[in-house]
Amino acid sequence: MRTPRVLLAAFALAVVTDLVSLAVGFDPGHTVAKPLLMPLLAAWAALRGAPRLLVVALLFGWGGDTLLLSDAEPAFLAGMASFAVGHVCYLAVFRTHGRNAVPRARAGRFAVGYAIALTGTVALLWPDLPAGLRVPVALYSTLLTAMAYGALTRLGLLAGLGGALFMLSDTLIATGVADWPQLPRPDLWIMVTYIAAQLLLTQGTLATERHTMRS
Repeated sequence: MRTPRVLLAAFALAVVTDLVSLAVGFDPGHTVAKPLLMPLLAAWAALRGAPRLLVVALLFGWGGDTLLLSDAEPAFLAGMASFAVGHVCYLAVFRTHGRNAVPRARAGRFAVGYAIALTGTVALLWPDLPAGLRVPVALYSTLLTAMAYGALTRLGLLAGLGGALFMLSDTLIATGVADWPQLPRPDLWIMVTYIAAQLLLTQGTLATERHTMRS
């Protein structure tokens, strides 16, 4: 049991280092800490008995994190593709290890809500996005929304909150790409919501696994 605790402590240290670095504008700290986050979380999850595809999803998140350290458009597209593969892995986890976490009628209402959020966000961003990113962002947003919806309806509130925060984090990134007005220290808020999203998705999956094993 000691190794998972050490990994979780190392993850917490990397989180604090990354967020403090962003808060004070210390770029080298962010550059070092950000690529450590998902591998540490993935290793901790693996030792806690997480499904293999969850670990793979987190590692594709690591790929996206690393690529997005660059501001170049090819790196942005490659990072988005890496996150997209991670979302596909999450969807496979929800299908294989999830359950009907909300009643069917409520799931239908959630589907409408997520569809409205997706359509509205893409429609608002579309005119301000670079022409070469409009279709990739729209396709990625659709996959992300499907992941968030699946997290809520298949795993429940904890993972559902993680999916919603993932949507918020990526929307903050997209508004930056669209050159919309930003909050002070926008990268800090992107990382706060992103780290919380990945942690909640992991915790929600592990909680569902424990519930299934007890049943």
